[in-house]
Amino acid sequence: MPERTIPPFHADHVGSLIRPDALVAARAAAERKEIGESELRRIQQDAIRDVVRMQESLGLKLATDGEYNRGGWQRDFLLRFANVAMMPSKLTVKFHSQAGTREHSPPSMQVVGKLARPKPIFVDDFKFLVSVAQATPKITIPSPTILHFRGGREAIDAKAYPDMGAFYDDLARVYREEIADLAAAGCRYLQIDEVNLAYLCDPELRRQVSNIGEDPESLPRTYAKLLNDTISGCPDGMTVCMHLCRGNFAGAWVAEGGYDAIADLLFNAIDVDGYFLEYDSVRAGGFEPLRFLPKGKTAVLGLVTTKSDALERKDEIKRRIEEASRYAPIEQLALSPQCGFESGIGGKAMTLEREIDKLRLVVETAREVWGSP
Repeated sequence: MPERTIPPFHADHVGSLIRPDALVAARAAAERKEIGESELRRIQQDAIRDVVRMQESLGLKLATDGEYNRGGWQRDFLLRFANVAMMPSKLTVKFHSQAGTREHSPPSMQVVGKLARPKPIFVDDFKFLVSVAQATPKITIPSPTILHFRGGREAIDAKAYPDMGAFYDDLARVYREEIADLAAAGCRYLQIDEVNLAYLCDPELRRQVSNIGEDPESLPRTYAKLLNDTISGCPDGMTVCMHLCRGNFAGAWVAEGGYDAIADLLFNAIDVDGYFLEYDSVRAGGFEPLRFLPKGKTAVLGLVTTKSDALERKDEIKRRIEEASRYAPIEQLALSPQCGFESGIGGKAMTLEREIDKLRLVVETAREVWGSP
């Protein structure tokens, strides 16, 4: 079977990579005004050059900037829209890890006026990635659903948006503006990081959604329409994928529950080309939902965990790929880590050396399963 030449690739990864200490220190120094923006940019770009070379040296056919231009996977993007501000979360979640369980109400965002995009957000960062990458440059952006999920209707200014339909229309529009500029800069591989559809598979989080006045039964359909409107202007030749996650920070996670409740909608009502699916533990459920995967779409199996530095066995990964192929054709499957390696500064669960081991394992296993060009 020939190796895929268009994304998502048989060996792929979600996006964020472990930030080098020098970059973390430089961001902290810039916040203290000890170094200027130009010096921070120089250090950041040097780190991106190195991490791109690392990905290419392992044989990956894509390269991200590791999300080195961000402090975290979502806020650096969403807070650049006009009239988006921080607010206390209306949801209380439990973070689970090897160290135990703790309750946390993560800060959320609210919309305090009409949405707008005053200027491009990640376009210049993408242009730099293009300039240093030989592999296919891939960029990740947080899902637009994040601006609604944690706060619900109360997080959306009723004066600016008395009708929620108008809010969703504006939200999709500002995203389309950014995506259009990314496309003009040469982007042909875009990933939307979507956590909330996976959260809506968890009975406890569905209960909390009800408590803030939202309907967990209809909300997935609302979000599917929003996502489709968001990517409706993507040009031919641009691959759009979605990454589903149940929470990931320093090895901790939030939600559990298989994809069964949303599988048909996920695979058949959302117009993306591929899905990065968390499958590194039993809390993600079985592979049965893959039976809904239609022809022409790819399911990237997240069988290598970023929540622990334990290195998976190649034969066990192959066994699970074979199991998944009972429900979807193997030519429509691919392999990746289940999430990013550092979704925000301080969010890593392993060393840089172990990250490289895991990425190499993905590449080698994919070659043995699907073949090399």
